[in-house]
Amino acid sequence: MAVIHRTTVTPTKLELLAAWLPSRPWYRAGADEPRPAKAGGFRLDDPQGEVGIEFMIVTDGSGPEPTAYLVPLTYRGAPVPGAEHALVGTMEHGVLGPRWAYDGCYDPVFLDRLPALFEGRTRAQDQNISDRPDDDVTVSRTGDGPLPTDFTATDDPDGTRLTSPRGPVLRLHRVLEPAPDGPPAAGGATGHLAGSWTLPDGTRVRGLLAVLHE
Repeated sequence: MAVIHRTTVTPTKLELLAAWLPSRPWYRAGADEPRPAKAGGFRLDDPQGEVGIEFMIVTDGSGPEPTAYLVPLTYRGAPVPGAEHALVGTMEHGVLGPRWAYDGCYDPVFLDRLPALFEGRTRAQDQNISDRPDDDVTVSRTGDGPLPTDFTATDDPDGTRLTSPRGPVLRLHRVLEPAPDGPPAAGGATGHLAGSWTLPDGTRVRGLLAVLHE
């Protein structure tokens, strides 16, 4: 179970993302520097209790219209050798000390827990409260059998594509769009992950976060 500590983090996650977002091919650059604001998200537990896993949703108001982004992050107590390309930044946690924040799509622990979420072997957890499932997050899958965990991530202007030599493909929507209530339409998909976030005007919306093709 992930423990949520009430403490300070320096620099903040939003400050790290403001510097990191413009380097992503899916970032919809505005005329000004990014101004990310926390808008929603959830967590997954690492069974080993070593790695923090957070699906963070932020809105950026630097462009003509606010844009919502999905940013899966992992937090570690030591750097991962060979993963410098996926490093978002380093922070000083008031309880845990130095923390290395990575783009979760390139972290092996994240790539193990995301399939577990689609398989129903783990549940989304509240972003801010320890040991509380987040029932607002919905997951469906029509396929069966175990999913692979040997995914390779590729970023493109539309998001992040996770592919496996064994066939399944997971597509993470980095730029989020509100969708009607009910299971989002995704042609040919065998699974979907959906959740909610808050727009800058306070409106709560839902949308598709990821789709699975098997």
